[in-house]
Amino acid sequence: MRIRATVAAVTGALALSAFAVPAAHAAPAAPYTMNVSFSNLKIASSIKVGTTNMVSATYSYTLTHGSDVKATAADFYSDAYLFRGTLDDPTATVEGDDVATCKVATTTTLACTGTIDIYPADGDLTASDAGKWSVAAEAIAYNGQNPSSPDYSKVGFKDAGGLATTSLLRYSKLTTDASPEPVLKGRTITVTGTLTRASWDYNKYYGYGAQSVKLQFAPKGSTYTTLKTVTTDSYGKLKTTVTASVDGSYRYVYAGVSTTAAVTSAADAVDVQ
Repeated sequence: MRIRATVAAVTGALALSAFAVPAAHAAPAAPYTMNVSFSNLKIASSIKVGTTNMVSATYSYTLTHGSDVKATAADFYSDAYLFRGTLDDPTATVEGDDVATCKVATTTTLACTGTIDIYPADGDLTASDAGKWSVAAEAIAYNGQNPSSPDYSKVGFKDAGGLATTSLLRYSKLTTDASPEPVLKGRTITVTGTLTRASWDYNKYYGYGAQSVKLQFAPKGSTYTTLKTVTTDSYGKLKTTVTASVDGSYRYVYAGVSTTAAVTSAADAVDVQ
């Protein structure tokens, strides 16, 4: 499934094609509104996506159905997905490779779980896709109809949007290098680093400029405190100086923004003599 710009259905609603119903086979009749609702949808507040590896984000929700709905039938399906725009006319969606797995919780509810699956190396995302997305859920009951050419008047369908939100974030990387090592007490230590983030358009990492990054220091055996804030140059480079006092470790910490994930660099220890 992956990403689709919009999904055509006779009602104008989403996702009949998410259950392998080609739009070309849509019948003039519309599915009836099924007695189903969705609640308690949970998904990570953000999904970090790099340049090559497939990323899966797990979701879960409760599906409540009426006694007239054959929710345990083999041709009853449900899933959740991300969308932008409106539920009936989305500008983009992000989906899973499979429908959700739904198990009976009570006589009127199912506990459903599934994944949103993203393949950055396949061009699933572009830079404009970074940021907040809404989450919707849907269900369809074929009621014995052939999915390839059903009588839609006998097919039940229900969807709902605004169940949750999540953010697709560009994965970021950050380095720290403190030198010289070792250093005499009172001498100057230069701390450099580089902040990069994933480009979903070119599947590479590029320097991220004009970003505020904190330089932190932890004396040996103690906790980190912030020494100062440093701004990356146009290539994502960081450089600042501090005065050597005691043995300890330096690291850079980036808080992230609405499109780019937060990251903390590996620490670099310096021996002060």
